[in-house]
Amino acid sequence: MILKTFGWSFAVTALGLVAAVFYGGWTGFGIVAILSILEISLSFDNAVVNAGILKKMSAFWQKIFLTVGVLIAVFGMRLVFPVAIVAISAKINPIDAVDLALNNKDHYQQLVTDAHPAIAAFGGMFLLMIFLDFIFEDRDIKWLGWLERPLAKLGKVDMLSVCIALIVLLISAMTFATNAHQHGGAHVDKAQTVLISGIAGLITYMIVGGLSGYFEDRLEEEEEREHEEEEEAERSGKKKPAVVLAGQAAFFMFLYLEVLDASFSFDGVIGAFAITNDIVLMALGLGIGAMYVRSLTVYLVRQGTLDDYVYLEHGAHYAIGALSVILLVTIQYEIHEVITGLVGVVLIAWSFWSSVRRNTKLAAAEGKAVASDEKTEVSSGV
Repeated sequence: MILKTFGWSFAVTALGLVAAVFYGGWTGFGIVAILSILEISLSFDNAVVNAGILKKMSAFWQKIFLTVGVLIAVFGMRLVFPVAIVAISAKINPIDAVDLALNNKDHYQQLVTDAHPAIAAFGGMFLLMIFLDFIFEDRDIKWLGWLERPLAKLGKVDMLSVCIALIVLLISAMTFATNAHQHGGAHVDKAQTVLISGIAGLITYMIVGGLSGYFEDRLEEEEEREHEEEEEAERSGKKKPAVVLAGQAAFFMFLYLEVLDASFSFDGVIGAFAITNDIVLMALGLGIGAMYVRSLTVYLVRQGTLDDYVYLEHGAHYAIGALSVILLVTIQYEIHEVITGLVGVVLIAWSFWSSVRRNTKLAAAEGKAVASDEKTEVSSGV
């Protein structure tokens, strides 16, 4: 079952890692491996959400999502989007960006370096909003309770995450303005770039969130309407064809899933720029990760859920928060990509280990409760 579900992912992993070695040596191998792990961990909750919606869809629409959806997710968001970001920020043609990345790496590297403040500010703000909205939400399950409880109380203040994000952006822009003044105005444009790009990242997050919310509302309306039509058809004895019922709701489900997948892809793609500027290594790592996300979705639909590891979502979002800070720091200071990658991996591993410990304690407590009940029954029988 595992091989059947993850077979294509294993094959793509092997090919991708071999290609990474040929392209960038063992350093390239390490970067692609880190990117793959980060993409899988950051998109783990995406797979859980996908599975919850996908199981409601007909077999036809499930196949559409797992085929056409893969093309959109892998080739659209993980391959085209990073090139588009570089092209827009460096103000060059996308085709020229790919050509430079493959044939003139020195010039491409210089363009990316020049455009890095814009990319880092945009991505840093986008990822920071994801983290802040997560950490300020009151949740039943808390990983680091000493931190998450007071933050959940603060989260009751309207628009707090937006205010904090804007304050962080202003501090970043003011820092560059100070540096510009100290160095004779050489970095005045950079301060302006940081401010504008950061606001663009914030707007992008709000648009993506708005679209996700819109499709979610439409999906709920469709499901409610079809449920009412089913009840009315049963009362009148004229049952509506099941294909029509599945088709109408499934179409909105498909659109909703694609918007969700795109929104989850943003954090992986933007976070990748904190690890490497090489779009080839980025495409390989993110592509491998995207395949595993799809395989996880199928696995969850067929086998149940991995929700037992309840802290993984927390770990993924803390990794997003760490990447956002790192991106903003790299506007001014250089941080080695291996360190950047390991921060996220360590947080994910820590949350997984915490989940396993929690499950072990719950199982032990449940075992003691069962033993106590059995002892009580025996005593009562005597």
